[in-house]
Amino acid sequence: MNSKPYIIAEIAQAHEGSLGLLHSYIDAVAQTGVQAIKFQMHLAQAESSIHEPFRVKFSYEDATRYDYWKRMEFSLEQWKEIKKHCDQVGLDFICSPFSNWAVDWLETIGVHTYKIGSGEVNNFLLLEKICQTGKPIIISSGMSNWDELDQTVAFLKSKQSSFSVLQCTTAYPTQPEQYGLNVLQELRTRYQVPVGFSDHSAKVSTAVAAVALGAEILEFHVVFDRSMFGPDAKASLTFPETKQLVDSVNDLYIALNNPVVKSQNKQFAELKSIFEKSLAVNKDLPLGHILTFDDLESKKPKGYGISAAHFQKVIGRKLTAHKAQWDFLNEEDLA
Repeated sequence: MNSKPYIIAEIAQAHEGSLGLLHSYIDAVAQTGVQAIKFQMHLAQAESSIHEPFRVKFSYEDATRYDYWKRMEFSLEQWKEIKKHCDQVGLDFICSPFSNWAVDWLETIGVHTYKIGSGEVNNFLLLEKICQTGKPIIISSGMSNWDELDQTVAFLKSKQSSFSVLQCTTAYPTQPEQYGLNVLQELRTRYQVPVGFSDHSAKVSTAVAAVALGAEILEFHVVFDRSMFGPDAKASLTFPETKQLVDSVNDLYIALNNPVVKSQNKQFAELKSIFEKSLAVNKDLPLGHILTFDDLESKKPKGYGISAAHFQKVIGRKLTAHKAQWDFLNEEDLA
């Protein structure tokens, strides 16, 4: 692994349409050590209609899914301030657009990278619009099979786009049997592009496992508390968990890039002399006694008797002198 995993904390709709809450999220994310923060830009008029069904009926205040998207909207000027805030705290501004209109806004704002949600992977109209920007693209593979992904990857490669693909399972929260960690290697082999993991398990261990298996990008939802309102809260990490994840992943990166050479152990020579042991006798034994296994003990430190590793060589040999209980056993004591 040549560079540290690129870690993206996703806000999505956790802000509940509150500009103040969204800015609070930016400040909280900035304290965790992730490199990027991700939003979703919903412009209801362009992306939805009153006929769109709820994925999960969670809302107490939105009569339709369209109404929900309207409540999640911010103005272009508000989005510019959001981007400015991200710049100020050193976070890359990543966003998922759900309409061509949103792409126009994001270009005006200056988005760092485009994230393509699972439901948009085969929306070639939107992909064409994004490819025209020349910006990096991250594809989430959650609802796509191999045939669909193949088509999308072929399209992006035909446009000479810079892109990566994330393994993702569209389940909230994702259960262990749904993680699909095995897909990471197949994505890399199949497409020869950077790969990563988009997580909805609400567990730190999942992302750590993904990095161990080669994920170069991590994405996950964050929330102040999993008991908060919203469709993604239960599938999100809290901020203390996010900090723990970042620390764990960075440690793992160091470990993976510093392989231990088990054929060399010179650095342990001093410790080995302390921890390794010498042979001793466990009872008073007379001159001429023939040693058995039951006569032997191993005692620290190494070097005061025959090495405990060589105990088999002394069994059946005769003592040349009386040995008191716990005396070390040396070669000159044996016939």
